[in-house]
Amino acid sequence: MKDAIVLYPSPGMGHLISMVELAKLILTHHPTFSMTLIIHTPPSNQTVETSQQIATTTAKYIATLEFELPRLHIPSVHRFLQTLSETSKVKAFVIDFFCDAAFQVSTNLNIPTYYYFTTSGGGLSHFLYLPTLHRNPDSESNPGQPVSVPGLPPDIPPPAQDRTSEISKKFLETSTHMAESSGVVVNTFELLESRALRAIMDGLCLPGKRTPPVFPVGPVISTAENSDKEDENGYSVGRNGYGLENSGHRFLWVVRDSPNEEKEKEKGLDEILPEGFIKRTRNRGLVVKRWAPQVAVLSHDSVGGFVTHCGWNSVLEAICAGVPMVAWPLYAEQRLNRVLLVEEMKLALPVDESEDGFVSSAELEKRVRELMESERGREVRERVKLMRDGAKAAMDAGGSSLAALTELTQLWKQS
Repeated sequence: MKDAIVLYPSPGMGHLISMVELAKLILTHHPTFSMTLIIHTPPSNQTVETSQQIATTTAKYIATLEFELPRLHIPSVHRFLQTLSETSKVKAFVIDFFCDAAFQVSTNLNIPTYYYFTTSGGGLSHFLYLPTLHRNPDSESNPGQPVSVPGLPPDIPPPAQDRTSEISKKFLETSTHMAESSGVVVNTFELLESRALRAIMDGLCLPGKRTPPVFPVGPVISTAENSDKEDENGYSVGRNGYGLENSGHRFLWVVRDSPNEEKEKEKGLDEILPEGFIKRTRNRGLVVKRWAPQVAVLSHDSVGGFVTHCGWNSVLEAICAGVPMVAWPLYAEQRLNRVLLVEEMKLALPVDESEDGFVSSAELEKRVRELMESERGREVRERVKLMRDGAKAAMDAGGSSLAALTELTQLWKQS
């Protein structure tokens, strides 16, 4: 019987691309495995409703929906795994944490189940520590206050404040299942996040409980120039424009419409940007509508900095290209990633938000200038070059990530 590995990604683009790249990485080094991906879509009678919901809800409710879709697919996933087991030896079932609903299915079928954590090792430390934070009476009496997590800098953004919310319950349940799994594969490498990974492996994030084996196999990123990117919306175009214009530096700027803009009313650049912006900056700026090949752009020698929303795929792409960052998070784990990038890894400078949650053009101008012109910016640039070399070494023969991948696949072959 053929040894089969089944991977179950969340349909979110950042999660899906990362899982596909993981499958390619495994096959490159261990081609004897048969790799199968389960990619689910909303049921046909809910497609329109779901699309409308995604377009009109906040990130929190979108996350709740991402947990809900795999739950709807439990019967079909069960049938698929049973059928595959009749012709192949299913050595491992690797699931995205949003696909937690499938955990009970695979464990009931006695299939070793692993989670693929597509974001940072620091994020994994925080995620595994959620049950401990949940039991802490101080966090309940002081909602919204920063929390302390093993292996991370102080003043970490708190988890979901409303413990009775559906998303809070989903995260807590998934964290509990992850601790009971056969292991966790995480998209990072030891040099980048040694302190967080050590805290996890030493059991500090699951006090009094078993810690599953952790396999840092990153950076797992797409190198395809035409790979699409996760949506990066939610910023103020006008403030961005004036900040970039006043910084005095050359720039490439990818602009999207508001997420609520109907496709048939999609605006042109002249309607979106500040009046006269394109004309004033035509000799040192390029504005692109909707999409640009981010990997190819970051890899170009002329790129000296990257204003990023702190999505983990984008962060790893910048690190692998040796590009320093200005960290401007929007939602979800991006705020945690900013803390890690700025305080722990020292690979980025932060933008500070005003009380209304916006970033002023003066603040963006200040941070771009600081990154490009100051001593602190020079230190960040030097640091990111070291991590670029470390990322490459981790994936080379004898590197930490390749060793972790080999350890993982050896477990699969022996099961």
